[in-house]
Amino acid sequence: MKTNFTIVIHGGAGNITKKNLSPQKDLEYRTKMKEALTIGYDMLLNGYSAVNVVEATIKILEDSPLFNAGKGSVFTHEGRNEMDAAIMNGETLEAGSVAGVRTIKNPISAAKAVMEKSKFVLLSGRGALRFARKNKIEIVDPSYFFDQMRWNQLVAIRESEKIQLDHSNETDTKTDEDEDKYGTVGCVALDRYGNLAAGTSTGGLTNKRYNRIGDTPLIGSGTYANNQTCAVSCTGLGEPFIKLVAAYDVSALIEYKAMTVSEAAHEVIMNKIPKIKGRGGLIAVDSKGNVAFPFNTSGMFRGYVDNHGIIKVNIY
Repeated sequence: MKTNFTIVIHGGAGNITKKNLSPQKDLEYRTKMKEALTIGYDMLLNGYSAVNVVEATIKILEDSPLFNAGKGSVFTHEGRNEMDAAIMNGETLEAGSVAGVRTIKNPISAAKAVMEKSKFVLLSGRGALRFARKNKIEIVDPSYFFDQMRWNQLVAIRESEKIQLDHSNETDTKTDEDEDKYGTVGCVALDRYGNLAAGTSTGGLTNKRYNRIGDTPLIGSGTYANNQTCAVSCTGLGEPFIKLVAAYDVSALIEYKAMTVSEAAHEVIMNKIPKIKGRGGLIAVDSKGNVAFPFNTSGMFRGYVDNHGIIKVNIY
C-alpha cells in the first residue's frame, strides 16, 4: 500500500481578503476546513477508499452554513435552493452527479448513489429526488436550507437581473461579479491503494434563474478523476469552466503534454480561463500525491494534508 496518500479540499474562490472577512469568520472557516481534513485524512489512514473519503469530507462542508453547498446553499430568484453535486472514481472512471435538487440534505451522497447504483451519470430535479428516496438518501424539508444571510443576499439583488456568487460581504451590497466570492466545495483524494477520486458540490448562484446549472455536476468541466493522471475539483463562475472542459483539460495536459499536475493546473487557471474572462480556481492531486491549488482571484478557501500528515489551511 502507498504511504503518500493525501487529501485536498476547497470551499470557494473570489474576492476573499482580510479586509472583507472578519477575524471571527476567518477563524470559523479555518476551523471547519481543519475538521473536514482531519476526518478525511484519518479515514485514508485507516484504509478507506478515496471515493468514500471524498463523500464523507464533502458532507462535512455541506452540513456547514459557511459554504455554498448543502445547508449553506444560496437562493434562486424564485427563493428556492437548487443544488448540484458530482463524484468520480479515478480507478474505474465511473461517475455520478445530480443537478437542480432541492430537498436532498447531502447532494454528494446522492451523486455517489447515482454512480454506484444506476446505469446513468447525471440525474436532475424530481427524477434525482425519486432516485435518492429509493436509495434511502436523507431528504429534508426545504426549511432546513434557510439561512438568513443567504436570504438577505437574495433580497438585496432580487429585483435586478444580476447574479451573485456566494460568501458575499455581509455589509457590501455590490453585485459586480468581481466583488463576489465564488461558491462550491470540493475534495480530491489519493488513497493507500493508489486510487484517486474527486467530488464537488454547490448551491449555485444567488438570484439565478431558469434552473441554470453550472460546471459542478458536469463530468470533465467541474469534476474529474483518472488514476493515470489526476483528480480535479473546480470552483468559480461555471460557464467558462464548462466551455474549456477545465477539469479534464488538467488531466489531458498531464497525459498528452507530460506536464506536472502543478504545471497543468496553472496553465488552465492562470492562462486559459482568464482568456475567456473566467475567474476562480481548482484543487488537484496526481497519482503520486503531488498537489496543486491555483486560483486567479484574491483568495480561495483551501487546505490539504502534507507528506508528514500536517494539516495546512489557507484563505488569502
